[in-house]
Amino acid sequence: MTTMPRTALTNTREPGPVADPPHLRLARAVTPIDLEAATGAVRALLTALGQDVGSEHLSDTPRRVAAAYAELLTPEPFVLTTFPNDDRYDELVLVRDVPFRSLCEHHLLPFHGVAHLGYLPDQRIVGLSKLARVVEHYARGLQVQERLTQQIATCLQRALHAKGVAVVLEAEHLCMSLRGVRAAGARTTTSALLGLHREHPPTRAEFFALTGLRQ
Repeated sequence: MTTMPRTALTNTREPGPVADPPHLRLARAVTPIDLEAATGAVRALLTALGQDVGSEHLSDTPRRVAAAYAELLTPEPFVLTTFPNDDRYDELVLVRDVPFRSLCEHHLLPFHGVAHLGYLPDQRIVGLSKLARVVEHYARGLQVQERLTQQIATCLQRALHAKGVAVVLEAEHLCMSLRGVRAAGARTTTSALLGLHREHPPTRAEFFALTGLRQ
């Protein structure tokens, strides 16, 4: 039996001067995933949809589907490493076009796109690869794009106590492009702005200009 975590944020102190704030370990409260039951459920669904699960092509499909969903719903915990801002850098830090994919909680179909993340440092800066890991962490699971955007921004603010945080997600939703209205290529844009990025129009404008997005 594997596990499907839910969002939780815990503090862990890493070796270093006592004055250093703790790094944040992103993990999830564990809920079991029963792969055997999931496999049986996929087999029953395919049968109910008129598919021959006894055929050579479909005989192992239920197991593969269950394993695939278990992977997509299980984020890996990691430590969000931050460092002292010794040089007092106070300009925008921006990472553009971070790819992500997640599962729409309404149709269990993927949505995928890119994330743009920016922050104005104060006392701490973050390892740049960790920005992409934060996106990946929260994208693993059943999501809506609005919540995902806000979770990423809130996590960065809690970890860095930054002067400002800005997150924009652009994504295509297969529940919209493959079914229903079938609007292939349509993209949804969501934003979460905190601190100076919300309160100070020139700071907000700089972020959107550097990402190439219109406000």
